[in-house]
Amino acid sequence: MKSENTKRPVVFSQVDVLDLDSGNKETKNLLVQDETLRVTNDQDWPEGSLVYDLKGHLAVPGLLDIHVHLREPGGEESETIATGTAAAARGGFTGVVSMANTDPVIDTPQDVRYVLERAKEAGKARVHPIAAVTMGLKGKQLTEMFDLADAGAVAFSDDGMTIMNAEVMRRALEYSSMLDKVIVTHAEDCHLKGQGVAHEGYMSTKLGLRPIPRAVEEVIVARDIRLVELTGGRVHVAHVSCASTVTMIREAQSRGLRVTGEVTPHHLVFTDQALATYDTNFKMAPPLREEEDRLALIQGLKDGVLQAVATDHAPHAELFKDTEFDAAPNGVVGCETAFAALYTALVEPGLLDLKTLVRRMSLDPAAVLGIDHPGLRDGAKANLTIIDLDGTWDVKAADFVGRSANSPWIGSTLRGLPRFTVEGGDVIFKDGHTSQAVEEALTS
Repeated sequence: MKSENTKRPVVFSQVDVLDLDSGNKETKNLLVQDETLRVTNDQDWPEGSLVYDLKGHLAVPGLLDIHVHLREPGGEESETIATGTAAAARGGFTGVVSMANTDPVIDTPQDVRYVLERAKEAGKARVHPIAAVTMGLKGKQLTEMFDLADAGAVAFSDDGMTIMNAEVMRRALEYSSMLDKVIVTHAEDCHLKGQGVAHEGYMSTKLGLRPIPRAVEEVIVARDIRLVELTGGRVHVAHVSCASTVTMIREAQSRGLRVTGEVTPHHLVFTDQALATYDTNFKMAPPLREEEDRLALIQGLKDGVLQAVATDHAPHAELFKDTEFDAAPNGVVGCETAFAALYTALVEPGLLDLKTLVRRMSLDPAAVLGIDHPGLRDGAKANLTIIDLDGTWDVKAADFVGRSANSPWIGSTLRGLPRFTVEGGDVIFKDGHTSQAVEEALTS
């Protein structure tokens, strides 16, 4: 299904525009016309404009999720590029960065072009493809990074697998630095992890689950920081889960090393206490850890050591997740719930301010990967999200737009719902309930 083309001018009237520096809100009218955003106090709309009166709604720069698994090609029973980008748009994301661990792996220029073409056909959130670091994610032979970048790859990653060979990782950093591209690292020592399925601690012992110590993450992060120091390359640590990792990244940044990190909504909200019922929607890699880790992740997000919230959106069809905990695949969906989950769990209780959450979900992740983001500048390309901070959602599996519903937020009530998502001047998501009510009001 294509997005609503906005060749007909669209006006979002009386919205509160959030200033990401001061945190202040200023009521403005937003006009989207010919792909361009106009921020104005005027009410003299172009003839034929579609006007939405959204008093009390919040306008922010379009959200960007830099860690998404779209599963296509090869995993279409769990997600497709069309369903995944629709889910992202529903969650307020104007863009997503897709990972390369599909089947076949995204390791040739033709594969990158395929992803871009399928995303364009879908007409929802824009897709920025990541290409593999090594052929087939086997950790041995480097891909043709220059050709992949020319085809449209924004970064390189073997996410889902760890590049265990330090020499291969060194060469990858050297080549990627020539392109000024980032290596996104999946920091899990596969030998140390073994068959582990849960954080090593009281809960794994109590529940009889094979443990994963923090050192599984720590040793790879420490190695990669040293390799950045050696090569001058750039590393972005995916899905940081440990307090100690935040400390290592902070120290590396203080020495001027080009190391960044991201954190998922589930690691910011949940701990291994959530495993008590063996619910496989709380099984992910890296695993949920302890409260001290969760609080350190929040602090890292607040002070900018972790520059991005990224969902690690990992859809799995019910037939895969509906099994015993040890056998279930890792991963949860996150695009549709991310903003509301963090607004509910962090902003409303005062653990994180709104401007920081929005910045870490929009401009900052774009900067990490060198993706251009116009923000909410008058005259820029229209790329924005409009949020109803008072809107609530009692999350049910049947509600999800994406093909899978393996969400840890099922059964929760979330506040702060995206109502409109606009990318490149097109309305790619329009909340049905809100939009119908507004349109009826305008025509009555």
